[in-house]
Amino acid sequence: MAVPVSQMWTVASYVLRQKLAGRKRYPLVLMLEPLFRCNLACAGCGKIQYPTHILKKDLSPEDCFKAVDECGAPMVSIPGGEPLMHPQIAEIVEGLVARKKYIYLCTNALLLKEKLHLFKPSKYLSISVHMDGQKEHHDFSVCREGGYDLALDGIRAAVKAGFRVTTNTTLFDGADPNSVRNFFDEMMEVGVESMMVSPGYSYDKAPDQKHFMGRARTRRLFRTMLSNRKKTWRFNQSPIFLEYLMGKRHYKCTPWGMPTYNIFGWQKPCYLLQDGYAESYKELMETTEWASYGTESGNPQCANCMVHCGYEPSSVDDTFGSLRGFADTVKATFSLYPDKDALTDLDRETRPVHSYNPLIQIEAHAAAPQAQEEASRV
Repeated sequence: MAVPVSQMWTVASYVLRQKLAGRKRYPLVLMLEPLFRCNLACAGCGKIQYPTHILKKDLSPEDCFKAVDECGAPMVSIPGGEPLMHPQIAEIVEGLVARKKYIYLCTNALLLKEKLHLFKPSKYLSISVHMDGQKEHHDFSVCREGGYDLALDGIRAAVKAGFRVTTNTTLFDGADPNSVRNFFDEMMEVGVESMMVSPGYSYDKAPDQKHFMGRARTRRLFRTMLSNRKKTWRFNQSPIFLEYLMGKRHYKCTPWGMPTYNIFGWQKPCYLLQDGYAESYKELMETTEWASYGTESGNPQCANCMVHCGYEPSSVDDTFGSLRGFADTVKATFSLYPDKDALTDLDRETRPVHSYNPLIQIEAHAAAPQAQEEASRV
């Protein structure tokens, strides 16, 4: 099973309570960023581009607990930067476990074996290891030779110690669907609980702005990659969100579903943009112009987006919004998606588009409407 029954029940009962209370906007996962510094310099990440005085800052455990209590989401994802570099990360995790929050401690795993003794296995704690595919692809993505082997050692150590271990894979233009499928096999053989996979989207500060996919290329890649899937593969995602990535569903963005709290405060949506901060969660919810976000909003920075923080909460809301949504989710959970055309696509050469794409988010505001429409087909 992809996630424990207790976690599924906690999330399901939470969402149903929001529905019964008539709340249209509610958080599903709190993205808690206790620091921005990292021991890698990935080309697709903008976090470590902050100046040194910002990279030296940390959220205190008290700051983290206050944000978690204020938000109330049943799940907490702890990305960064690299959270294992936080001097009080064990205290933060322990406090969240005590609050019975389901935690995903995101890490590149370079320090995992060294830091593993700081934590105790718990159904509330999953160590989410960032793995961008097979060895060659991962090392290229994180800009470090040998990174894959170090992360794999960390995964094996955590699995052996009895921790819940998941993986988080970000795919960029040029990703080989055959290689990704082989990577799925490798992770299942190592013993990870489940996998998360999503297309990469740009930060304003990301050094590499050429390798982000358009919506059409994203759908083609995910349809080719996730059709005809193996029974052994387990995904830590909404099954109908994966259908959305495959082009089988349409969703509007739910920008309030995964709010972000970091050293600057409550970040206005979404975490890929730089639209400012609110001092409290209440202020974030009450003052944000939510209609300004998502592909239907007309915001050019959102025109090419399918990012999980905006659209996976939409799929979860769909699951519990009607009997049909629930039935579709159950059906999708067990479907292997047989698709002859997708099998044919696996035999085709993968060619990345390295040319300028005016619809990649941070460039979108400079593109003319006609150019935007042409780029969305890429």
